[in-house]
Amino acid sequence: MTPADEPDAGRTPVRFANPGLPAHRHRNADVDPKAAKRAERQVLAMLAISAIGSVVAVVAYFAIPLDGSFATLQLSNLSLGLGLGCGIFFIGVAAVHLAKTLMPDTEMIDERHPQRGTEEEREEAAGIMTQGGQESGLGRRPFILGGLVGAAALAPLPAVVLLRDLGPLPGDSLAVSMWEAGVRLALDPSAEPILASDVTLGSVFHVIPENLYESDHFLDEKALAAVLIMRVDPDVVQYDPEREGWDVDGIYAFSKICTHVGCPVALYEQQTHHLLCPCHQSTFDLTQHCKVIFGPAKRALPQLPIAVDDEGYLVAQSDFLEPTGASYWERERG
Repeated sequence: MTPADEPDAGRTPVRFANPGLPAHRHRNADVDPKAAKRAERQVLAMLAISAIGSVVAVVAYFAIPLDGSFATLQLSNLSLGLGLGCGIFFIGVAAVHLAKTLMPDTEMIDERHPQRGTEEEREEAAGIMTQGGQESGLGRRPFILGGLVGAAALAPLPAVVLLRDLGPLPGDSLAVSMWEAGVRLALDPSAEPILASDVTLGSVFHVIPENLYESDHFLDEKALAAVLIMRVDPDVVQYDPEREGWDVDGIYAFSKICTHVGCPVALYEQQTHHLLCPCHQSTFDLTQHCKVIFGPAKRALPQLPIAVDDEGYLVAQSDFLEPTGASYWERERG
């Protein structure tokens, strides 16, 4: 650079010529037919694994019985997770490997032009798309094309089969739990019955029906029947004549399942008497019979009417008088 070319504060900065693109480096599959065949077999194997994974997920869904034990639940979750994961993951890996090893990788420059093109330009664009399809090599590699179609066709199958559990509407099936008159309130998870005298002012207990583990599907039943009990000064609770006699000397029982999307409401603020759902911060006020005071939930936590039996244990007076859990289904009883 001569002194006349040197940039300074009063001159236009020196501009360098465009060096252009570096020399194109061919891949092994571009110059070696054996390498191309090897890459083709690898892509086909990945697509086959994807298809097998999708089939495994569907078979596991029907073949593994959920008998209420943790062992079968873990096996089902593991099988479904691995099957779905392989079905989706290996399609992506196959697509990446196909692009890196077999699809053309020559550099091209596409000059910008107005978005709205003429008919001739549209025909030209269609021709480019057709040319791109031809250059991808899929037409000359029918096995990869068939594998891709097969894997892509099977990939949504597990979702279609598993998502069928979301319907139809549950109707009354979610409106009835294991709570009924005389069923004792028990500690979760020991199932030891709770004496009313053990529930002190300001305390909170996670509660299940005493007979929960007698059910063959106790995990499903627990999702409907989980309860929190708290003891507060009865004078701080706003009196509701329709719920007279539902508590025992300030011991209140409410569903533990948030009415937003069904997360467990497990946080109790003793000083404010608020119950908090940790998922989306819905807040329920115990002094107003767990009315929603903040967050996305739209209805109060259902209250379980309770009493004391002859031995001093807390028992349910009946089932909940409304369905527990999230509010996105029909809540009217038949």
